[in-house]
Amino acid sequence: MSDQQADLEWRQDAIPVSTRFDDPYFSLDNGLAETRHVFLAGNDLPARFAPGFHIAELGFGTGLNLLTTWMAWDQAGAQGPLRFTSFEAFPMSADEMARALAAFPELGDYADRLVAAYREDTTLATLEGIEAQVVVGDARETLAAMDFEADAWFLDGFSPAKNPELWDEALLAQVGTHTKAGGTAATYTAAGFVRRNLAAAGFEVTRIPGFGRKRHMTQCVKPAA
Repeated sequence: MSDQQADLEWRQDAIPVSTRFDDPYFSLDNGLAETRHVFLAGNDLPARFAPGFHIAELGFGTGLNLLTTWMAWDQAGAQGPLRFTSFEAFPMSADEMARALAAFPELGDYADRLVAAYREDTTLATLEGIEAQVVVGDARETLAAMDFEADAWFLDGFSPAKNPELWDEALLAQVGTHTKAGGTAATYTAAGFVRRNLAAAGFEVTRIPGFGRKRHMTQCVKPAA
């Protein structure tokens, strides 16, 4: 478990905001729709789902991205296990997670199962139905020690202006190293230095329309070998 926990305040009594980074955990407009636009559509999902498909993520937060993907996987009738590896430096408590996810009744039983497993073990070792793992700690240290190549990345750290550490060149280079040839990455931000760092990490980087009030987002492909 991390020595540092999430520091939260709540807007509209429902939306968690990190006081450490002065940034909400999900869109003030519609967090579920944002996840579907940025991370699913941004990685051409669910069209690319295949047995053993592996998604990796920077910034686990409330677990919303995992839940949205898990539901899409089941609704698509995808076969075999879905793998989901997420990195989180400042985990929230199970009660905070439950309070945040209450904003999305559509997630129903998926959210209940996630919160119950997270309450037992923040690494999600007991969660059934998806091969999920939350790696707690500084991703700049933990990712380099991992041995996997993801099919798709969700880059969901707090705003690059407020949390530049999660978007630095060395960490995004590790993201590139831990991506299969032909794999993808997507993020809500179109900040210039983030796009440059992703290009330096070996991705072909494209700026596309963002969600809601965000004009642009970033979509990446690692060229096939």
